[in-house]
Amino acid sequence: MSSTSAESDAVVVTESAADKALDLLSGEGLDTDVAGLRLFVQQGGCAGLSYGMRFDDEPEDGDSITEHHGLRVFVDSSSKRYVEGSTLDFEDGLQGAGFHVENPNAESECGCGESFRT
Repeated sequence: MSSTSAESDAVVVTESAADKALDLLSGEGLDTDVAGLRLFVQQGGCAGLSYGMRFDDEPEDGDSITEHHGLRVFVDSSSKRYVEGSTLDFEDGLQGAGFHVENPNAESECGCGESFRT
C-alpha cells in the first residue's frame, strides 16, 4: 500500500474491495492510473450521517489521495474527519454483495449499516 499524499492514509482498503472497485472502474472506461474511488460522508440516514461512494475522473483540490492495491482513493477534507482510520471492504454473501465501511469513529450505526453517528 502506498500513499500519494504526505498525510497518513485516511482509509484502508482491503484487497477484495480494491479488486472490485478496479473492475468497476475499468468497466466504466476510466483510466485507473488517474481516476479513483471517492469516499465521502453526507447528512442523511436514520442515524444522521451516511457514506457515499462514486468514481471520479481525477481528485479535487484539497483531497486526501491514497493508493491501495492499485486503487486510488479520494477523500475530501470535511469527510476525512469522519472516516479517518476506517477500513473499506467488499463483502459478497447471502445477504447481497456490496462495499462496507468499518468505522472506529462511529458511536452508533443504524440497523442496516448505511448510516452512523459520531
